Order: sequence, then C-alpha cells, then structure tokens
Amino acid sequence: MSNRMRRSLNIARWLLPGLGVKRWLLLAVVGATLFVNGVSRYLTDEGTTLRVNEFVDWLVADFFPPGYLSWTFMVVGALFVALGIWRWLNAIVSAVAPSRTSNVIDAIRERRLDRGYKIVVVGGGTGLSTMLRGLKKITTNVTAVVTVSDDGGSSGRLQKELGVLPPGDIRNCLVALADDEALVTELFQYRFVEGEGLSGHSFGNLFLAAMTGITGNFDKAVKESSRVLNVKGRVLPSTLSVVRLCAKLVDGREIEGESNIPEARGQIDRVFFDPPYAAPLEEVVTAIRGADAIVLGPGSLYTSIMPNLLVDRVGREIEAASAVKIYVCNVMTQPGETDGYTASAHVRALLRGADANVCEVVVVNDELPRKLREAYAEEGQLPVQVDEEQLRSLGVRVVQSNVISETQTVRHDSDRLAAVVIGIVDEAVAERASYVRFRSAGPEPAT
Repeated sequence: MSNRMRRSLNIARWLLPGLGVKRWLLLAVVGATLFVNGVSRYLTDEGTTLRVNEFVDWLVADFFPPGYLSWTFMVVGALFVALGIWRWLNAIVSAVAPSRTSNVIDAIRERRLDRGYKIVVVGGGTGLSTMLRGLKKITTNVTAVVTVSDDGGSSGRLQKELGVLPPGDIRNCLVALADDEALVTELFQYRFVEGEGLSGHSFGNLFLAAMTGITGNFDKAVKESSRVLNVKGRVLPSTLSVVRLCAKLVDGREIEGESNIPEARGQIDRVFFDPPYAAPLEEVVTAIRGADAIVLGPGSLYTSIMPNLLVDRVGREIEAASAVKIYVCNVMTQPGETDGYTASAHVRALLRGADANVCEVVVVNDELPRKLREAYAEEGQLPVQVDEEQLRSLGVRVVQSNVISETQTVRHDSDRLAAVVIGIVDEAVAERASYVRFRSAGPEPAT
C-alpha cells in the first residue's frame, strides 16, 4: 500500500463517528468564532473602537513581525480551545466518577473494536483459536465458523454417548474469544483425570454438553455459552448435521473417522462426508455474505479446514462473496495429511476440495524454524516449502511474512498473523474504494 493511500485511510478512520468528542470539539470552535464575531459587530455598531490590534502590534514589534500574527493567533487559539475542552472533559469525568476513568478508556476501546472489519475465520483445531486471539484485539466483528466432525477423545465420546455434536473445537474458540481468557482457559481446559465416566473429559466439553441439554439445541447452547463467557465475536458450527468425515486415499483405501485419517499414513486423494449432505447454518451464510474478509486456517488442511467447505453451499458462498479471501498456509507439513506438500500443493488441494475459488491471497511464513526444526524432522514434519511461481500460476497473490513463534512447538504467532491479515484487508478496502471512485467519476472523455 502506498504512503498516500495509507494516509487517506487513516484520515478516513479518524473521521468515522465515535464517542462524539470530535463533533463537540468542532461545535465549540464554531461557537467561539461566532461569539467573537458577534462581540466585534456589537462594538462596531455602538461606535466603540478598542484599537486592540494596534496595541498588540506595538507590544510585539521589537520581537516578532506583526504580519505573522494572524496565522499565529489562529493556530494558538485553536490549540487552546482543544486543550481547554479536553481538560474540561477530563475534569468532569474525574470529579463525577474518579474510580471509573479506566471504564471510560475501556468504552473508547470497545467502540473502536465495534467499528472493526467484519472477518469470518473458517477452520478448527488450535490453529483457528490462534487466529482468533490476535483478531479479537483489533475487531469484535469476528465470526468463527468451526468444524464439528471431530470424533476423537472427549468430543468423540460425548457425541457417541449423548448424541451432541463434538464440542472440542467450539470450546477452544469460545476460550480464545472470551473476555477473561486466562480464567476461562484454566477452567474450560481442565481435564478430569479420575472418576468413572469423567476421566478424560474436559470441563468445557461437559459444559457445552450440559448447555445443549438445557437449551435443546447445540446452536443455542453455543450462543448461551458465548453470552455467559462474554465472548468478543461469534462462534458458529458450520453445520448442525451429524456427519462422519471420511478420506479416499491414493492407494484406494477408504478411511472412516476424522481421528483415523492421519493414522492411516497414506496419501489423501480427497475427503468426503458420510452421509454426503450437510446443511449449512444460515447464520454462517449470512456472515460470509457480509464479510470484509474470509480467512481459511491456519489448521490441518483435510481435517480442520476442508470439512467446513464440504458443507453444502459454503464453498460457493465464499467464492461469490465480495470479501477478500485469505488462506493461511501451515508452517510445517503434517504426517498422514500433507507429507511432502509445498505451499502450492496446499492451495491446489484446497481449491479442488472446495470446488470453488475460495482463495485469492495466501499467507506463507518466510522464516524457517530454527530451534525445533530437528525435533519436528524426527516426527516426519518438515517446513512447508514456498514455491512462489507455482502459487502465482494458480492465480493467487503471495504474502510472505514472519508469522511464527517457537516455544515448545512451532506455531503461528497470533499477534503477528492478525497484523498481516488486517494489512491485507486494509489494502483490499483501499483498492475497492479507489475502484468505486474511479467508476463513479466515469470514463475520461475522448480526445
């Protein structure tokens, strides 16, 4: 994005309506101008001449050229008006509610977040929650569209025993978007290690299962849980249909169950649902149509991202949406899913599986892991190679950036990744605004 375009975007953001400070400041300036002008007119009508200008010119003539006083007084006067009103507002807030100054700051921050971009993030697993943690600091208009095809661990047991949709990925997203994430994380991720029937279950999964029983609907359970946890944004299951994720391998084998697919250690040809039809949640379709950006990933290509695109209409709705479509490519290959995959192989599989153009921009990591590379290699995981020419041949724009952090694992850094995504959306919005202005101006006349 050019510096001129970036300045224009910043000016446009400053002019957006907020708490009303700017409009009342402008009103005060206009009022002061009218008052001074009225006093001047009254004195003139009365025939009174104060000769203030001559007196001031005489005072400053030895130190300052009087010819510059007009502009100097206008600038200094405007600054004094702004400073006075600002300090006046602070004084009122401190006097009326001295203990609530932080609440005012929080209110300003909330208003800024409420005016943020509308972003739909599609996926599942830990990758999706990583993306959400970064985005919620920039905008609260975030909608997480989450897969419900997990059949392993606590989620799988609850699905089989109680008939509820697998809550694990939903739980992770609720935790990531919660207002008090630290406390909610500790509570919802708590896993029982003993007790007949409880062992292995996380509290968050049981909470969602209980809420489903109370509300009678998994979708309502997620909404009520979001309200209880004061979630910043929305979490939506991509479908309420009970489906099983299956995979057809290149060697002809068919693997049933999401948790069994990576364990088969084969090359995946395609994934599909059994039964094949899954109706989308209408709120998901509405969110996609109204989004400024749609982000796929990060996450397991075939078992986290692709199941959402197998839901009826979702892929076609993403293709038809006016939003910029972004795919966040994995940093490392995943054994049993993407062994040997380059970045272009990820995108090619995504486009083929969705049977729709769901990717316009691909975000790839441009700095190889250093600390944990050997440990990952022992498990058969290697850094995803960025084959830029092949990516461009697929018609996608490539954005390379350092978006990882290395602690005990190699993962995307939530803040860095969110900053890159917002930068892409900024550019898309600015380009769209420029195109609209060009179209409204009409073609240049022929010469």
